[in-house]
Amino acid sequence: MQLKPLFDRVLLKIEKHKKDESSIILPSKLEERPAIANVVGVGDGTTEDGKVEMSVKVGDKVLFTKYAAQEFQFDGEDFLIIRQDDILAIIEK
Repeated sequence: MQLKPLFDRVLLKIEKHKKDESSIILPSKLEERPAIANVVGVGDGTTEDGKVEMSVKVGDKVLFTKYAAQEFQFDGEDFLIIRQDDILAIIEK
C-alpha cells in the first residue's frame, strides 16, 4: 500500500527514535517535534485557486514549520503531511 499526497501537500518521513549523546534511545513522544525531514511523496500541485508549481520532490531533505504538520502512523512508520507553503527551505548537500 502507498500514500499519495493530494493537492499541494507533501508527505515527510520522520525517525521513530533518536539517540542522545550518551546513546540513550529517546522515545519519540519525549522528543521535540522535528523540523527537518525527508520528502517521500508530493501532491500534484492543485489548490482551490488553481495550480501551484511544486518546488520539492521526492528525496529532498527539507526544513519546515514545526507545528504546521499533521503527524500520523501508516504501516507502523511515522509520517508528517504538510502543505508546501509550510516548508521553509530545501537542504542541499
